[in-house]
Amino acid sequence: MKIEIHGLGCLKCQAVKRNVERALKELGLEKKVQILEVKDPREMAAKGVFLTPALLIDGKKVSEGTVPSVGDIMKFLNGK
Repeated sequence: MKIEIHGLGCLKCQAVKRNVERALKELGLEKKVQILEVKDPREMAAKGVFLTPALLIDGKKVSEGTVPSVGDIMKFLNGK
């Protein structure tokens, strides 16, 4: 599984990364998932990201323009 966090490294982007790491830890998936931080605006646009932070799981955009909670991220991961 691959999780992408799209953003330029702002505080909200950092909060998304922390929440993703917490959700993965609670689900016992922290060693099974690759987390990538995408900071290139061209790559973001190519993937349909126009508001940051954005969260993509295996290429599917699940959140954009907000900081999803740990619980929300767990739901996104369980919905896979």
